[in-house]
Amino acid sequence: MYNVQNPFLNMTPVVKNLLIINIIFFIATYALGSMGIDLVQWLSAFYPDSPFFRVWQIITYMFMHGGFFHIFSNMLGLVMIGPLLEYTLGSKRFLTYYFITGVGALLLQFAVQAIEVHQVAGTFVIDVRNFHPASISDLHKLQEIYLAPVLGASGAIFGLLVAVFLLYPNIEVYIYFIPIPVKIKYIVPVYVLFELYSGFRPTAGDSVAHFAHIGGALIGFIVIKLWGIRRPSNFF
Repeated sequence: MYNVQNPFLNMTPVVKNLLIINIIFFIATYALGSMGIDLVQWLSAFYPDSPFFRVWQIITYMFMHGGFFHIFSNMLGLVMIGPLLEYTLGSKRFLTYYFITGVGALLLQFAVQAIEVHQVAGTFVIDVRNFHPASISDLHKLQEIYLAPVLGASGAIFGLLVAVFLLYPNIEVYIYFIPIPVKIKYIVPVYVLFELYSGFRPTAGDSVAHFAHIGGALIGFIVIKLWGIRRPSNFF
């Protein structure tokens, strides 16, 4: 039986293990950082043409987080909606879905970065040591793409949100600053549209990988449809 009021009582095996692994990575980032070992550089994701890119980052970036609020919000989302989806999909398929959406989120982020590099340099790959952009803003854009890591489970969490939206649209959840529960079918479209707007109209100092969020949502939608997962008729 799934307890909607207290999802912490559900804590299915994959959700629990994902939670533990994320916490271990978070603690290790700070513990090893004090010893001069930079896990952010090794395990976060960098643009494939960046000198910091490593192939394993496509997976490990999902377990890295940039601060307490970052990991707290992502793990809260995982614990709140993950168990319901694991009950629905089964543990193996749920884990597969989680990683597919997480990887898909990053690939869309890479695609957007590649377009941005091409707009500046006329090519998708450059020699960052010898390339001289035409303006300071172009220089800052290339530095952001080549030197700034992408990290966090947010892409996969957006995949989970879309799955719940498709399968359990009438579930009510509490969100920040709103004292009454709101149905998921109203929250997710607004959230995705906000991310889309933020991706195309970023504000100064915005370091959020909005297109990774959109990628997780988009891939999640496609996977649920391809798998033929239908909305349970006896739930809400």
